[in-house]
Order: sequence, then structure tokens, then C-alpha cells
Amino acid sequence: MEDGLISKRHEGSTVKVPGAAPVMRPLRKVPILNAFVHDVTMDELLENFDRGRLLTLHVDMLIKLQKDRAFYDILDRFDVVTCDSQIMYFALKLLGTPVRERVSGSDFFPKFYMRHKDDPDVTVFILGGKPGIAEIAARNINEKAGRDIVIDTYAPPFGFEKDADEVARVVDRVNASGATVLFVAMSGGTQEKFIMDTCDRMPGLRLVLPLGGTVDYEARTLKRPPAWVTNAGFEWFYRVLKEPRLRWKRYFIHQTPFLWLALKQKLGWYRDPFA
Repeated sequence: MEDGLISKRHEGSTVKVPGAAPVMRPLRKVPILNAFVHDVTMDELLENFDRGRLLTLHVDMLIKLQKDRAFYDILDRFDVVTCDSQIMYFALKLLGTPVRERVSGSDFFPKFYMRHKDDPDVTVFILGGKPGIAEIAARNINEKAGRDIVIDTYAPPFGFEKDADEVARVVDRVNASGATVLFVAMSGGTQEKFIMDTCDRMPGLRLVLPLGGTVDYEARTLKRPPAWVTNAGFEWFYRVLKEPRLRWKRYFIHQTPFLWLALKQKLGWYRDPFA
């Protein structure tokens, strides 16, 4: 890099989606701070992506990527990275590198399982969430799909990823379930590092989805806001109102620094702390 503005992960402009049809358009990588997203639409993702590791990147993750070297180092190992934030979507327009759509995990997942509701080769394991939430989500999803597409769930104890024995139990349970899709519902950074630390030990999985709070929407313990709220970029405010203790830090402490960092990138002042 000549000026340090963009890390090496931005070199090269396209990637191929694993398992994609030969006619699929290569995906353009769009830099945002020291990360990137792919310029992909929801329809492209649903049509072509059914194998690999998906990351839906949002503002909270971008802030963590400024400090968490372990998280930063695994970003390139995800096959597709989408823009999962209306604020990021607007910021990319400001930077002059827009993507065509915001593709959020909470929008993608229900479309994914309804698309595959009649495919017996697609079975889902939900890992994470608060105790009992994944089970409720599984019942709701299976009712919508008309079959037991979610075949097992498990909510490991907080901090389990630091306990090698507990991680081994989780891996064994996923493998024993026979699931082909793993939906991980943990905090940003934690879920991604867990996936990369363990995915090679779960050979039966063909698709891994770290989708965090999407499990709450599927359990209907948290109602999604109207579409106009999300499209206007105010879903974050809606979630603060609904879950103030859980969300205030993520949105009020992290969102403002993100806007400043995006402005620095626009002005050519931003430097990747790990470059």
C-alpha cells in the first residue's frame, strides 16, 4: 500500500461465490475502514449462495475491527460479506463507493429457509441465544417451513468459547445432529471467531451463518420495526427503545465513532490500525 488508507484485504476487486452457478456475476469488494463488503443483492445471494461462510457486517463489528486483531485477521476467510446496516449503506454512498443493497442477516435467514423448506438436504442447528430462545425460534421456523428444518438447538453458557471441553461438546453435538447449516447467535466478533476456530471440525456443515440477534426476531421475542424505519436508517434507535440496557452502548457509544471514522476515510485521513 502506498498511502495506508486501504489494507491489503482490498487488493483485487472480485471473488467467486462457492457453489455459485457459472453465470453469476463476480462480486466486487467495497472497502469500508479496515474491512470490506461485497456488492451483492439479496436475490443474488439466495440464488447462488448455499455453501460457505457468510458474514453480515454491521457498525458494531466495524468498531470492534479497529481494536480486535483476532477478528480482523479472519475477515478474509468469509466467502461473502454483506452490508448489514442502513447507516453503513448511507456511508458507502458518501464515500463514493455505494453498494446496490443492504443485505441484513435478519432479512436473509427467513428468505433462505423458506426457499429451502422442501429440500431435505437443508437442516439447521441453532447455536446460541438466551436460554430457551433458540427453542422458540425453532418451533416458529418449523411451523412456517412446514417441516422440521431446524433439527436441534443449544444455548451454551456465557464465555463457553474459552473452555476447550465445552467447545468440544458443542462441536460433537452439532456433528451428531447431522445438520448441514449452522446458525450461530452470539455477539459480533465472538461468533465469527468461534466459527473459524471450529468449522474444520464440523465437516457435515455446508453453510455457516453467524447471525446474532436474528434469533430474537425468529422467536418473536423482539418484534421487527416497520420497513420504513429500517429503510430510513433508524432500526438502531428502535432497538435501543426496545432493549435499552443491551443496546445503548452498541449504538450510542459505537455509532458516533463510526461516523467520524467514515468521515476520516472520506477526507483521506483514516489509517488502518493493523496495516
